[in-house]
Amino acid sequence: MSGSPARFSINQMTVKQLSLPELADGCARLGIRNVGLWREPVREYGLEATAKLVRDAGLTVTTLCRGGFLTAIDPSERAGALADNRRAIDEAATLGTDTLVLVSGGLPAGSKDLHGARARIADALAELGPYAREHGVRLAIEPLHPMYASDRCVVSTLAQALDLAERFPADQVGVTVDTYHIWWDDTAPAQIARAGAGGRIHTFQLADWTTPLPEGVLTGRGQIGDGSIDMREWQGYVEAAGYTGAIEVELFNDVLWARDGQEVLAETAKRFAEHTR
Repeated sequence: MSGSPARFSINQMTVKQLSLPELADGCARLGIRNVGLWREPVREYGLEATAKLVRDAGLTVTTLCRGGFLTAIDPSERAGALADNRRAIDEAATLGTDTLVLVSGGLPAGSKDLHGARARIADALAELGPYAREHGVRLAIEPLHPMYASDRCVVSTLAQALDLAERFPADQVGVTVDTYHIWWDDTAPAQIARAGAGGRIHTFQLADWTTPLPEGVLTGRGQIGDGSIDMREWQGYVEAAGYTGAIEVELFNDVLWARDGQEVLAETAKRFAEHTR
């Protein structure tokens, strides 16, 4: 059985070498209906121009990446982060997506206080959640693999993400389930069920884990089918938990980025069909 093309979403970062018009053209050629966008290339092309481009191309924007980085201690830095996240919410609403992915942020310089960093994330969500709901946007906390805890994301497990999210209504704050970051965690299937029971699985993303990891681990997300993760197994967990939405493939990979972007786009769609159900 092969994956449904209607559920496939190409995350823009997977083919970041393509301009937005090139991405839209490639999606049209391949019959891809969904796309996950990133703020930086959207800003470069123009927010309103991007919204028109995807609308005219008949594309559904499944997510916007990314908000977050909410762990600052300095009051001015905290205020700046909150303002930036409000802008991200505005951008998501303009693009027509209901989901803003959050990478929570690492430890501030000189700090060793994980608990304090997580508490500051909760404080920020209390301010941002109502603003997001007013704009029809949900915040999706993404737990990142523990190797990123010091500098990028102090939220390392779905349990930690849900402990934060469940302080707020599900239409304000939920979670991102990303295979690359959670496949190693034997408690993750139960946490997916927990998230589903509360209506908090806001997006589901695929990337494979290949070894050895490259020197720059940020760009080590493997093409699906090339590594250790059983994509159908994880798809089964989220679907058993009630998730029926789009499935994004989000890859950070220098080797893929050095190739022809249209070729990578077609390959990714093919791999999705082969490795999902």
